[in-house]
Order: sequence, then structure tokens, then C-alpha cells
Amino acid sequence: MLGDNFGVLISIMAMQDFTVHPGKPYPMGATFDGGGVNFALFSAHAQRVELCLFSSQGREIIRVDLPEHTDEVWHGYLPDIMPGQLYGYRVHGAYRPEAGHRFNPAKLLLDPYAKQITKSIRWSDSLYGYRVGSGRLDLSQDRRDSAFAMPKSVVVDPAYAWGDDRSPSTPWSETVLYEAHVRGATMKQPDIPVAARGLFNSLTAPPMLDHLVGLGITALELLPVHAFLDEPHLLEKGLSNYWGYNSIGFFAPEPRYLGPGGIRDFQSMVHRLHDAGIEVILDVVYNHTAEGNELGPTLCFRGIDNVSYYRLQDDNPRYYVNDTGCGNTLNMTHPRVVQMVMDSLRYWVEVMHVDGFRFDLATVLGRETYGYDPHGGFLDAIRQDPVLSTKKLIAEPWDVGPGGYQLGNFPPGFSEWNDHYRDTIRRFWRGDDAMLPDLARTLLGSSNLFEHRGRLPFAGINFITSHDGFTLEDLVSFDQKHNDANGEGNRDGHDANHSWNHGIEGRSDDQEILKLRARQKRNMLATLLLSQGTPMLLAGDEIGNSQQGNNNAYCQDNDTGWLTWPDRLQDDELAWTDDDDLAFVRMLIAFRKNHPVLRRGRFLHGSTMSPDGLKDVTWLSPDGREKTAEHWTNGWARSIGLMLAGNAGNDRDGRGTPLTDDVLVIMLNAHHEAVEFILPRLRVRGSWRLEIDTNVPNLDSDEIAGHAQGDGILVTGRSLLVWRLDKSS
Repeated sequence: MLGDNFGVLISIMAMQDFTVHPGKPYPMGATFDGGGVNFALFSAHAQRVELCLFSSQGREIIRVDLPEHTDEVWHGYLPDIMPGQLYGYRVHGAYRPEAGHRFNPAKLLLDPYAKQITKSIRWSDSLYGYRVGSGRLDLSQDRRDSAFAMPKSVVVDPAYAWGDDRSPSTPWSETVLYEAHVRGATMKQPDIPVAARGLFNSLTAPPMLDHLVGLGITALELLPVHAFLDEPHLLEKGLSNYWGYNSIGFFAPEPRYLGPGGIRDFQSMVHRLHDAGIEVILDVVYNHTAEGNELGPTLCFRGIDNVSYYRLQDDNPRYYVNDTGCGNTLNMTHPRVVQMVMDSLRYWVEVMHVDGFRFDLATVLGRETYGYDPHGGFLDAIRQDPVLSTKKLIAEPWDVGPGGYQLGNFPPGFSEWNDHYRDTIRRFWRGDDAMLPDLARTLLGSSNLFEHRGRLPFAGINFITSHDGFTLEDLVSFDQKHNDANGEGNRDGHDANHSWNHGIEGRSDDQEILKLRARQKRNMLATLLLSQGTPMLLAGDEIGNSQQGNNNAYCQDNDTGWLTWPDRLQDDELAWTDDDDLAFVRMLIAFRKNHPVLRRGRFLHGSTMSPDGLKDVTWLSPDGREKTAEHWTNGWARSIGLMLAGNAGNDRDGRGTPLTDDVLVIMLNAHHEAVEFILPRLRVRGSWRLEIDTNVPNLDSDEIAGHAQGDGILVTGRSLLVWRLDKSS
């Protein structure tokens, strides 16, 4: 049998009757059936396809032609091939870059459907289809064999003993997302053995699983885990593509995150997270690949069928359409490319049991030849798919192409990252002028963006920080980005961060500044978890993690990009974090869970009344009265209150459970000075009980006496308070 046994491979090569059977054109990729492997590869313009088998040491030992060509799919069946076998392809055809064709059989190619690949690439000029340094650039052809430098595709048997594994299937109304990096989350976790850190299994090691469960999040959103490559220019600087937005395989997990168990490590991670009630959502990059522009390497898609896989310029197909800003753009108007992406998504759901996807630069996926279309082929395909349409689908609603910013314009079934929410909350708490109208809309789920076609508040993914930008600690500690370590002269990363250092740039030992920074973090965390819509936390914000002002740590696979856990800090660094952050976030998530009025299943407009005569939402001025039109036009106003009535409209939560008759009042004061708020006077009896105060993170509300309706409350500058109507008193 073939596999890792080199001696058996040699003996089979010597067999005169060694043949390749016709096999089948479907399924794509290398499919093990217990007795051998069917190989199938799409290429509409190839003239010949060779399958290459390799020993476990990476030596090429068999090269055979795939014998059949059906509906533009090349295929063949090899008996006795077993899981673990290394392989690749060489694809013959025209090398005519000016016509878009870049076939070069000297270049070993990865299988686009490979379920596993071997470890990292070995960068060499032989990986390029053209002669590097030639005066003719990519119009020349390089005939050196690239196999020695290439990762290899691996035949796998993806079967796994899932037992009674079930997706938690958390309703959107109860979802709290936690965005994390597989490696960065655990590389400095002191309670995990050093050798086990940075791998899929490390995310479910007891210390991490206890942290996630204790925090109360419901879904772990992982930065890209598809196999990806580090660009040569980063490696030359001693850096890497840490975030992983440089995919080369859409079915294979990143080898660096796998342990001895191979892909089963990923499956067991998902299984354990499901057992803990946590969903797994993958950040996926189907908009471009690691092959770059016309001067990039030939590793997979380019050498298999460049014209089909990529969008090329109509008037000069030598060059790529670059709506991604990454050199190339996958051709999502081609049915075979759409098929590959759909097959990839179903594989991760059906075989790997993930619960949803966050689509990077998702506008690309909706682009037709004439531009973005919310009814585009791929978006329609995924919405009607019986497997995928039931999963959590999140769009990053922009790319860098023409008309690329499409926030609010994705079809039903998709939620969207809401960067308008991020900027609005940051600017309000920084103290910017004229923020109240925008603040009001964002606190209630951004109906101006999402309330159409039956979309609900959870269509907006609310976040204040994400992997892309400042951490929360840095947001309150820096006015400017500090990305010099990236080697790009601090030109990379966002310039408009809407951040505020509170008087000193970066690290400070001024206790007043540290107190204000800590309260501002709590203000933004509380705002996030008290808003209608779906909240997303950035991993590490609950423990005061800093990237030292780097707001684009995509290449920092080191202390900058890794989470610093408080237990690991030296005594003289403890002031850099706040010991109460973690407990405060836990309290906020639990409070959100216990008060369905904060996660309504419909948009609130103040037009629905409760049996007590209360509107579903009432906007309050500090005098305790409902805001008037004049109040909204006051550009100097930086304080606002809102009252939420839980049973207004007889609403129900995502599980169909009637909402409680909670009445909450949230007071937000972004002024530097204190503002007196009057607690509302209602027709219903009861006193107001303080539940949350960002001045007192460890508030024990049970020990605080209630306040009468109409009492005046002094809300200190830059703080947030939450009151609950206690009808029993």
C-alpha cells in the first residue's frame, strides 16, 4: 500500500501493470474510499494534468497522468493509496501571460481541495512561473522544478468520532462573540505548558476553557485558520503574516496550529467547545489568495487555471483586478470558483462541525462584472443552501474596489460588522461634539442601516475594538498609532482611530490618568454590552491587553501580538492593566443575559406602549423628561439617558420566551464635569435600584438602598450608570 512507506512505493513503481483507473469527476480533491483514492481537479484550459506522489521525506517518486477529462475536470483513481500520502499536481498548457494563461508544469501545485498540507513553504526563485530578474518580467518562463520548495498536499481520512456532538445553536439574540487568534490567545498563558501553546488544542486546555466559560461568551470567532503563507518581504524583516489573511488552501487547517493529531486536533477543539456551550465561527478569506499579483509565485490556482480562478483586467488579462488590495481577486462570477467556496464552507460545517463564518472583505464575494450586487450569484447560493443558510453568516461589508463600502447593504441572512457603531461610541466617550443623534441610533441597533427586508437588530455586529486597530487598553492610552516595528515607517494602519490618551501618550504612572483610563474602558465595555444588536469583544480587552500602540499588528507574531495575561505581569507593570476589568466584563455579560430588554428581537422606536403606559424606549434629558427635538440639535450636549420597558409590545426573545417587565434606565455622561440626572417619575410604583456604575466596578447593588422616583442623581464626568425599577419596593 502507498502512504508513508517509501519501500512499498518503489516496489509498486517497478510493477509493470501499475495503472491509474478512470475514477470520477466528483467529488473534487483527493477522496479516500477505504481501498484507494480518487483524484479530481478542475481546469478548463489545461492540456494535460500530472499527479505527483511523494515520499514522507518529500521526494517525488511517481508521476502519472490523470487519464480522464470530464466536464473540464481531470480525474483518476489510484488503488491502494492510503491517508498520509503526499501529493501535488503539474498542469500543462499555454504560458501566455498576455492572454491570462500561466501554465508551467515545472511548478508543483497544491490541490485547491487539499484537506491538509505539510508545513511552511521554502521560499525560492523557483516558485515563480517567470524568471525572476528577467527584463521581460512575468512574460518570461522559468523551467526550474519547484517541488523541493513547495508544501505538499496530504491525503486524509476526515472521519472523526463525534458521538452526540451538537451545535449549541445559540440564538442571535443571546449571542456574545469573542474574537481571538489561535496562537496569540495562548502563547503567554502561564497555566498552559509551553509546548502546548499556540495550537488548536490549547484553546480548550482547562485554563482557557475555564476563562471562556467564566467570561460568559457564547461564540469564539477565530482569526483565519485556513492554511496561509508568510510573504517573503515580511520574512526578510524577521516578521510574518501573523493574522493569516493570506490563504493558500480553503479546506486545510493551518499546519502551524496542528499538533500530532493532524486535522483531528481541530475537530476535538470544536467538540470540546460545543460541550462547553460555545459556538465556533471562522474568519474566512475567500476574496484573494497568497499568489499575489502578476509578479507573485505560482503555487496553486495560478498554475491550474489562472483565467478561471482570478478576475483579470478585461483590456489586458496579463494583470489582475485588485479589489482586495492584496494583488488579486478570486473570480466569484465563475461557477467552478463558487462551487469551490461553497464546497469549502460545507466541509467546515459538515466535517469539521463549525457553526458559522465571518467573511473577510465580503463585498468581493458579491461582485459581479458590473460591481457589487446584494443579489449576486454567491450571495444567492449561500442564502438558499440548506446547510449554510442556517449557520451564522457575518460579512465584513467593504473592500477597496469601486463602491466597496456596503454597510447595511447585505441581504437577509447575513449580519455585518458595524464600523459606524465602533466610531460613534469611541467619539462619544472621547467627548466629540454633536454625537447624540448618532449615539441614539447605534445604541438601538442601527435601524437606519439594517431595518429593511425583515432584518432584525442582530444584523449589526457591534464592536469597539477588533484585531484590526487599537486594543481597548491602547484606545485610552494613545492619540497616535505606533507601528514602527512593522517596518513600514509607521505608514500602515488606520490614522483615524478616534482614540484619546487622556493626557500622556502611552504608559503612565499618573494615578488620576490611570483611573480615568480605567473608567473609560468600563464606559465603552458597558455601552457595548448594553446596546441592542450583537456584541463582539476582542480577546484580551477583558484583561487590559496592550499592543504598545501598534494598531496593525498583522505581522507581529511575538509579545506585541500575543495576549499578556495579568498573572504574568511583573509588579511594576500592574498599573498598566486594571484588576477589575475581568470581573466587570463577566458582570456585564451576565447582566445582558439576565435582562432580555437589552437584546430585543425587533427595532425600538418609542412607538410601542407597555401595559404600564411606558414606551419601549424613551430618550431622557438630565431633567428626567423625554427629550424634545431641540435637545437633539444641541451640539454641545454630551449626556443622555434612555429608559427601556421590557414588556412594551408583548415582545419575546429569540427562544420565544416572553420578555420580563423590566424597566431599565441607562445614564451616559461624556462631559468632563458631573451632571445631575433626575430619575424618571412613572405611573407604576417602585423605586430605582442602582445596578451598574462605571465608577465602582465591583458594585454590590444588593447592599445599596433604592432611590425614589424623581430623586436627583449626580452622575460624575465620563461615567455610565444603569438603574432598574424595583416594583417590589
